[in-house]
Amino acid sequence: MANPISSLEVQDIMALLPHRYPFLLIDRVLDYTPGESLTAIKNVTINEPIFTGHFPGRPIFPGVLILEAMAQATGILGFKTAAERSENELYLFAAIDEARFKKPVVPGDTMVLEVKFLKERRNMWKFYGEAKVEGQLVCCAELMCARREF
Repeated sequence: MANPISSLEVQDIMALLPHRYPFLLIDRVLDYTPGESLTAIKNVTINEPIFTGHFPGRPIFPGVLILEAMAQATGILGFKTAAERSENELYLFAAIDEARFKKPVVPGDTMVLEVKFLKERRNMWKFYGEAKVEGQLVCCAELMCARREF
């Protein structure tokens, strides 16, 4: 029997990630399969503080924040995949490889973030992520996260 589609609202996301406004970059998880993949959304709005300086008169969502949104999505997938989880545990960004930016993201866009689990070795988790707007690829990268307890 196939797994039913699972979704998470922002309250569920905040229970998993330590990030808070203005740095929580996942608005909703549409579906996920532990150990496999996760699809989430980030609604980009003109009200975000980053747009006061990036760039006045031509607001563009920074590429580094697109990568951070993908990393947050991998953190959620990691927490949903791990059999056991400590309250003091975090997934820390460890590496980015093969990052490519294809198209600017602007206010009014909804980024669909798709991350896939690739492998785990000694508490290092590797993922592949894509960000899309209206079905068009805007960014892709391989991401590594380190599972650490504090």
